[in-house]
Amino acid sequence: MIRSAIDSVVSGKDLSRSEAAEALRVIMTGGATPAQTAALIVGLRMKGETVDELTGFVEVMREHVTRVRCSAKDVLDTCGTGGDGLRTFNVSTCAAFIAAGAGIKVAKHGNRAMSSSCGSADVLEALGVAITVSAKQAETLLDEVGLAFLFVQAFHPSARYVAPIRREIGTRTLFNLIGPLTNPAFANRQVLGVPKPELTETVGRICANLGMEHVWVVCGHPGMDELSTLGPNTVCEVRQGSLRRFTLDPQSLGLERPPQPAITGGTIEENAQTLKNVLSGEPGPKRDIVLLNAAAALVVGGLAEDLPEGLAKAARVLDRGAAMACLETLAARNRPA
Repeated sequence: MIRSAIDSVVSGKDLSRSEAAEALRVIMTGGATPAQTAALIVGLRMKGETVDELTGFVEVMREHVTRVRCSAKDVLDTCGTGGDGLRTFNVSTCAAFIAAGAGIKVAKHGNRAMSSSCGSADVLEALGVAITVSAKQAETLLDEVGLAFLFVQAFHPSARYVAPIRREIGTRTLFNLIGPLTNPAFANRQVLGVPKPELTETVGRICANLGMEHVWVVCGHPGMDELSTLGPNTVCEVRQGSLRRFTLDPQSLGLERPPQPAITGGTIEENAQTLKNVLSGEPGPKRDIVLLNAAAALVVGGLAEDLPEGLAKAARVLDRGAAMACLETLAARNRPA
């Protein structure tokens, strides 16, 4: 099967959803050699991955994830693909605490840094949160704290067959694109950032294929994998199978456009301090971009009808200390060993 898939891809032929799924199933069960895996991954990148191929891959990755279950019907994630190269601080992680502080169950899927100096796992570790927990512990945290961090390396054991190959290839692969859709809690509501505007619709169609409830796939100016206050944002909204694409200008919401360095991150320790500052209510450009992303999370999570309402609610959650309380509770309940 794997040789047939490689032959098709290098010949410029698209795989069907089921063919793509079967090829990855072989890889994820150790049935392909490293050379075969690399050939398929690179061949797909060169050909251009289709929505059906990517959907098939996501479905198989979900089959092999260590499952996390939540008593709530709806679970939210705020996770980007990474790879935008802009080195912002951990905006989506900070926004996740606001969403959780507002009462949404948040399964924050994340990893260590890829293109930046500080990934979500890195900054949470610096804030005193244990990043490696069992599925049972994660379920308890989701139910009782409202937020659990799901470390990619802990919940995707079958990724060991592709992780070394991805590192050696050293370029973007389909796994960067579909990784945020493999949340172990099967989050059905998501604010998902991608680094190119044209990818918003591609990923949106995958979300629709997967039957996700409400998703915003976003690309912020100038190619940021989250909503940006630096300029217009491209958004593809997915809701119950239908897609709507629109442009969002943060200035129309009363948010000022800052110089890019004002939202740039730093070292792990510096980013951890930034999160504490924002969650403590410190005003400025970093607060603004977090509020914008948190507002989107509240819309997607069903707690706000639109972004103006989301912004107002997110600011109230932040200012009354509920987001910081969520971080403090998570750290107290989930300390590193």
